[in-house]
Amino acid sequence: MSFISYSQNFEDVMLWRALGHIEQGFYIDVGAWSPDVDSVTRLFYEQGWRGINIEPNPEFNNQLQERRPYDQNLRLAIGDCEECVNMNFLNNPGLSTLDNAIADKHQQAGWSLDRQEVQVITLATLWHQYVPIGQDVHFLKVDVEGMEEAVLRGNDWLKNRPWIVVAEATLPMSQLESYESWEPILLAADYQFAYADGLNRFYVALEHSEILSSLHYPPNVFDDFVLAAQMNAETKAQQAETKAWQAEMRAWQAETKMAEQEQRALAAEARVTEILNSTSWKITAPLRNLGDFVKKYIAKQQR
Repeated sequence: MSFISYSQNFEDVMLWRALGHIEQGFYIDVGAWSPDVDSVTRLFYEQGWRGINIEPNPEFNNQLQERRPYDQNLRLAIGDCEECVNMNFLNNPGLSTLDNAIADKHQQAGWSLDRQEVQVITLATLWHQYVPIGQDVHFLKVDVEGMEEAVLRGNDWLKNRPWIVVAEATLPMSQLESYESWEPILLAADYQFAYADGLNRFYVALEHSEILSSLHYPPNVFDDFVLAAQMNAETKAQQAETKAWQAEMRAWQAETKMAEQEQRALAAEARVTEILNSTSWKITAPLRNLGDFVKKYIAKQQR
């Protein structure tokens, strides 16, 4: 059965292939951004999964609160220590970051910058406070624009072990790989590298190594998915066709009404002619008023 992929780079396709057999699974999305656009978790939410979305941007956190009522949507940032810091929000929300150097480069490139204070906690604290006791976390997604190392460093990997970790592995808006600093954290915690998609890298916990084979190949025809953009385009095309059909129906109805009026007018004229030709009809009005008489008669018949 086909499913819709909402993510930016087919991340949800790969995760669904590996984990789709699990009912009512659980995820943690650090840097969730939109509940719908380029979302790695929307597919899973629609399939009955639940989880935790971390999004410090107030606009998108509000959208998550509205669109994901059964998730925990936290306006926090995740790092390697507990503190309040100023976060850099850019008018391209996908570029918002705690890294001032990266934010300054984006500002130099023309993006507007707004710094707001946010609370930072660690993954270990998040797990302790918000993940139910005994709940498996089937995947952890990390997309924090250059702060992936701090996020991963702040977890207790002996206690808190997501089955799959997906982390953005390139510098923001580039193909330059940036995972060398944080990959050793996962490898040392007994995670195995499984797959790279040009943007992210996927790692599997050693105790769930049976998942590795499902991440061997990139998304392909056997995954049986359609893109959200394709579905949206088809929906818009159908809506346009419906509007065009409705316009044609209105035009046809107008033409039909006009034809009916013309038929009634012709019938009225024929009746007037019949009356005027009748020997029993007496014309008392002057002949020059005959046109007015015909018009009034026709108008009366049309009413």
